Amino acid sequence: MHIDAVTGLLIEARQLPSPNCDDRPLAMEPNLIVIHGISLPPGKFGGPWIDALFTNTLNPNVHPYFKEIQELKVSSHLLIRREGNMVQYVPFHRRAWHAGQSSFQGCADCNDFGIGIELEGADTVPYTDIQYRHLAAVITALTQTYRGITEDRIVGHADIAPGRKTDPGMAFNWQHLWRLLQSQG
Repeated sequence: MHIDAVTGLLIEARQLPSPNCDDRPLAMEPNLIVIHGISLPPGKFGGPWIDALFTNTLNPNVHPYFKEIQELKVSSHLLIRREGNMVQYVPFHRRAWHAGQSSFQGCADCNDFGIGIELEGADTVPYTDIQYRHLAAVITALTQTYRGITEDRIVGHADIAPGRKTDPGMAFNWQHLWRLLQSQG
């Protein structure tokens, strides 16, 4: 995987800009990766709904759950779909709105310094091998681009928002991710 350090774009990803982003605080570089899990509607995979959520075009009449979330203004830097396709919504050097109320090692507002990577999935459904392989390759590229990101600064959404969030869930295999990262290092 290749990241253009000037534009903050992952070359291998389809680009679909989200309006739900802004500049990071002055002189702040990303130094945290937050792994998320998402499916829309909950438990369903495929379709245009994640793209629509992150671009504020979600039609609330398509599914009852969409009425509950239609007003959300959220985004992520990157989505890795179940078949491995990747979509980038926000350049890595900008602030995506993915973490919400959050804290890591005493620092609040993880959006300020975090990179959000969504995996299409659900807490109790195993993620696919290609998702893990792409995730490991993206993490490796991010750690080469942003030197403040180290292995101990790769966390799940549940780790920075305990009690509020559960993703990427119990089905996420952290050991498998660590093995893949070590084999790339």
